Amino acid sequence: MSATTGYARRLLAVAMLLALTACSTTEIASLEEPAAAPMTGQTNDPAPGFENVGAGSEEDFILNVGRRIYFKQDSATLDSVAMATLDNQAIWLNKNPTWLLKLQGFADDSGSASQMEALSQKRADAAMAYLASKGVDAKRMWARGYGNEREVRDCTDRSCRVQNRRVVTNLRTQPDAV
Repeated sequence: MSATTGYARRLLAVAMLLALTACSTTEIASLEEPAAAPMTGQTNDPAPGFENVGAGSEEDFILNVGRRIYFKQDSATLDSVAMATLDNQAIWLNKNPTWLLKLQGFADDSGSASQMEALSQKRADAAMAYLASKGVDAKRMWARGYGNEREVRDCTDRSCRVQNRRVVTNLRTQPDAV
């Protein structure tokens, strides 16, 4: 038997093993995982597991609009990135007028607890005022500052602390109990 014939036989054997392996795992995979939605290769394809997110749902708001904005240290001034996010929120909220909003303000631990609570309230109020200026009915919104009592992370480095200086827009179906 020549070297070429031996090589061809080994190649054929490997190909057959791969074909058999593919046949047996396909059946198992189809039982374990739901069929994925067809992907078009576009950047707006849904993330796996979120193919059935309905327009106007809370998931739609979180995934497609964004619910967090961030602030510089010791500031309640909206920057251009925050305003762009709030602009998208206002458009979405004006299309979905049944949702109520709780705007939660937060701060890092760069000052006293009372200073950070006041600053976080100013941040939430600034976001609420901006949304109202974009046509969102003020009766649908309320703001609450939590200071630094609900930190994302307890940390000292700058890149971590910025995560605590935020306002989170939470959708509600009814006002919070007092």
